[in-house]
Amino acid sequence: MNNRKTMKGMTALFGLFSFAMIASVVSAQSGETSVSYHWDAAKLGAGLALGLAGVGTGISQGQIGAAAVGMIAEDSSKFVTGLIFTALPETIVLFGFLALFLL
Repeated sequence: MNNRKTMKGMTALFGLFSFAMIASVVSAQSGETSVSYHWDAAKLGAGLALGLAGVGTGISQGQIGAAAVGMIAEDSSKFVTGLIFTALPETIVLFGFLALFLL
């Protein structure tokens, strides 16, 4: 039950941040040419790519981390395996950074 409340709160917070980002881009575009619209949309897309990659990584890493702790508690020789599985989702954020820096 507590996990659902946390997820609802995270979803609401993400929606609020998304709305604020879109509103700031729309207000900044009011007196500019059509060329700048493409750059502003690219900046918004890069921000969304990084944000969604971070949210997805956080959700998956929480579940993987809990499973890794349980695995290590049962057999301490599997520490390296648990560490590798815990670090794997962090590479997803690198794709978000890549999109951010390419634009």
